[in-house]
Amino acid sequence: MNFLLKIWRQPSPDSKGRLVSYSVTDISPDTSFLEMLDTLNESLVLKGEEPIAFDHDCREGICGQCGFMINGRAHGPLTHTTTCTLHMRSFQDKETIIVEPFRAAAFPVKKDLRVDRSALDKIIMAGGYISVRTGQAPEANSIPISSEAVEGAFDAAACIGCGACVASCKNASAALFTAAKISHLAQLPQGQIEHKKRTRKLVETADQLGFGACSNTGACEVECPQQISIGHIALMNQEYWKS
Repeated sequence: MNFLLKIWRQPSPDSKGRLVSYSVTDISPDTSFLEMLDTLNESLVLKGEEPIAFDHDCREGICGQCGFMINGRAHGPLTHTTTCTLHMRSFQDKETIIVEPFRAAAFPVKKDLRVDRSALDKIIMAGGYISVRTGQAPEANSIPISSEAVEGAFDAAACIGCGACVASCKNASAALFTAAKISHLAQLPQGQIEHKKRTRKLVETADQLGFGACSNTGACEVECPQQISIGHIALMNQEYWKS
C-alpha cells in the first residue's frame, strides 16, 4: 500500500509548526500505524533529516503513551482503538493521511506529534489516591464489596490516561478522565474517607489547568480506547455538588 502523509512538524514549543508531505510506499496492510512511522523515520535518518517525534511505549494499547490526531480523529478512524493498535488496512491505498498532535491549551506541543500531557498527572496528584497505612496487605475478603460496585470501579479504573477524551472534545475537557479517577475510588469503601475532598480538588484542579467544561456531546466516550462511559461524568457532577 502507498500513502501520502501530511505530518505536523514543529521543532520546539516556541517555534511555528507546519504540515510537511511525505510519501511512503510498499507498506503492508498488517503494519501498525506506528510501525509505518518507524519506516518513514528510518528513511529520513538515511537522508540525514530529522525524524518525526511521537510518543510511544508498550505498543500494545496498555500504557496510553501514544496518541495524535489522524484525519481529524483522536487515535484514527476506528472507535475504541489506540494509535499503536491501528493498522494500515484501516485506510485506502493511495489515501492522503493528515497527522497532527492533540490540540488543547492544557496539552502544549513539545515537538512534532509529541504533547505535554503532564496536566493529567497533576489532576491525579491533587487527590486521585487514598491515604492508607503502610504494612501488610489486609485480607482480601475482610471488606465485602458488591459485584456491582466492583464492576463500576473497574470500568472507571481502566482509564489509561492517553488524553484522547481531551483531544476529541470541542471544549478540550478532561471531564471523562477526571470522572474516571473520582468514580473509581468513590465506588469502593477504601475511597470513602477522602471522597468529598478528593472530588472537589480533582474537579477544581482540572479547571485551574485550563481544561474546558463538559457539554455532554459524548465524543470522549466514542474515542476512549477503554470504552469508559460518560455515566461517570454524571456521577462526578452529582458528587461534586453534594461535596
